[in-house]
Formats: sequence, C-alpha cells, structure tokens
Amino acid sequence: GANNFTCLRQITLKILRPMLLSTMLILFIRGIESFEVPALIGIPARIFVFTTKIYEAASGFPPALGLAGANASILLLISILGVYLYQKLTARSESFTTITGKAYRPRVIDLGRWKYVFSAGCVLFFILTLLVPVLALLGTSFSGHMVALTPEAFKNFTLDEYRFVLSYPIITRAFRNSILLAVGSATAVMLLTSIIAWITVRTQIPGRWLLDALTFIPIAVPGVIMGVSMIFVYLTLPIPIYGTLWILLVAYVTLYMPYGIRVASATMVQIHKELEEASTASGASWAQTFFRIVLPLLLPGFLSGWIYVAIISLRELSASIFLVGQGTEVLSTVVFALWDSGNITGVAALGVLMTLFLIVMALVVQTWQRKLGILRE
Repeated sequence: GANNFTCLRQITLKILRPMLLSTMLILFIRGIESFEVPALIGIPARIFVFTTKIYEAASGFPPALGLAGANASILLLISILGVYLYQKLTARSESFTTITGKAYRPRVIDLGRWKYVFSAGCVLFFILTLLVPVLALLGTSFSGHMVALTPEAFKNFTLDEYRFVLSYPIITRAFRNSILLAVGSATAVMLLTSIIAWITVRTQIPGRWLLDALTFIPIAVPGVIMGVSMIFVYLTLPIPIYGTLWILLVAYVTLYMPYGIRVASATMVQIHKELEEASTASGASWAQTFFRIVLPLLLPGFLSGWIYVAIISLRELSASIFLVGQGTEVLSTVVFALWDSGNITGVAALGVLMTLFLIVMALVVQTWQRKLGILRE
C-alpha cells in the first residue's frame, strides 16, 4: 500500500545506492581534474584549484617544475584513491541486481500533477545550460563586441570576427593540427584497444587482466598531470618528439585508452569465437582473421568509440597547453590564448565554428553508420 514516493525512498534509492555513489565519485574525480573552467574563470579572479596551480607553476618564468610536480603528485594520489573506491563500488553492484531471467515487466510510474513540474524543470535546465550559452556565444560573435543577451545583440550584425578567425594563419594551422590529431588519436586508440580487448577476452594468456587494468589507469591521470609528466619524460629521453605533433598524439592516445577499451571489450564479448575458429581452420593467419573478420564485426562499437575519442580530442586543453609549441597549436589552446589576450569576440566566433564542426563530424559518422546498416532509423 506504499505510495510512489515511499517506494522511491525506501526501495529504489537503496537499490540504486551503489550506482549513485559511484557516479558521484566519478564526477568528483572529473571535478577535481577539471582545468578549462577554473582556468578561464578562476585565474583572472586569482582563485586557484590544483590544476590551475600546476599550470601557473609550470608556465611561469622561470618555470617552477618542482612545485608543479609536487602539486601534480598530490592531485594524482587523490585521483587514484577516487578511482580505487569507484572500482570497489562498481564491483559490488551485482548484489543489487533486480532484473533476472525470471518474469519481469517494467512499468511507467504515473507522476500525476508532478509531471508538469518535472517537465518544466527539465526544460528550464536545458534552456539555462545549453540554449542561453549558445545564444550568448552567437550574439557576441555576430555583434563584434561583448553584449547582453537581448534582441539588440543581433541588430548590429557583422561577420568581421569570422573573417578574422578564418584568415588568421595560427587559427587555420590549429584547425589542421586539431583535425589530424583527432583522426589519428581516435584511430590509434580504437585499433589498440580492439587488439587489447581481443587478448583479454579471447586468450588465456597469464596476466592478461593486468593489460586490461593498465589501459584503465589513465582515467585516474588528469590531463594537466599528463602534460607535465610528458615534459619531464621527453626532455630527458633522447626521443625528439617534444615540440612536435607526435607528443600531443602520444598524450591523447594515453589519456583516452580507458574509453576505447570499455567500448571494444563490450563489443568483443558479443562476438562468438567460433567465427574465428572457422577462419583459422580455413588456413587464415591471425592478422587475416582479426582484420577481415573480427574488426568488421567490431565496427559498430569501433565507430561509436572513434567518434567519441575524436570529439574529446578536438576539445582537449589541459594536457595540450603544456605540450604545444610554435607550429603545433591546436584549437583549444588558441581559444585559451585569445581569451587570455582579451579577444572575447574572437573566442565566441571560434567557439561557434568549433561547435558547428563537431556537429557536422558527428552527423557524417552517423550517416556513414546508416549506410553500413550499423545505425537504424
């Protein structure tokens, strides 16, 4: 005889507790690792967090790499502890299973009059977090100066900022570099994680679990720490990639391996090994079997992981800001430099172009998936 609210409080929330706690924990990790927002808003107001303190130490003159390393070590320990607790919570989630092979029929809960309140809340959240910022970005980019979000903002229409963005050599070079790195890192991540997923799922190699664990470790490494550690490593090793696009590619691939391995492993377990056994029995080598049978079957997950890694690579700032040099600028660092120099309208125009480019790229991949029959209408 309990009502919906009592069921939610006494049963549903208790069942969801591991998921809620693990989600809060991963959001805490992501929050403490965040660099972009604290840098853009906090640094001008002299409000620092771990990541911006590391950036200030490493980018000062002379660079205080020792102080940056000390702050990075503390941040890394906090992140590792958070990931460890997250793994413990998700590992215990099986004891809260509610859907089994027995008869189960989901039902929709009627919220009654409250459905209008919740619907209004969702619409308001969408307006405040997405629609208003996008309109403000558009208004600033088309008006030529920073304006309040009113109809007046769109009266003085001008394309001067877009002409500046599209004609500025550093920005056009950053576009090219960002596209190369996005395509390269997404392809490398998905190929590597597909092979690792095959090893961990299909083989009986001793210690293969360690390989899977190693690919998950970078999720505990903030981008700021990745950038600082790359400086330490490649300034001492006789490998001449510091100051080139290669060091950015290495950083991106390392940072995004955890996302690729989760997609690849989830897709790999859905493919029965008898297909590979039939190929091997027909005389095909491992490479032929993997690239001509396994990889095409992995294509739905491969493309989903690919587009996700490509998009977050295009947006990456926290590691890139430490690793870019003359000629290796990327879009995110150019946006940061424009903001730092006070060119707000240039930031708005470039932000609009970046958003449009990401939307177009996602639509192109979705169209390709539909043509291949991977994504249905």
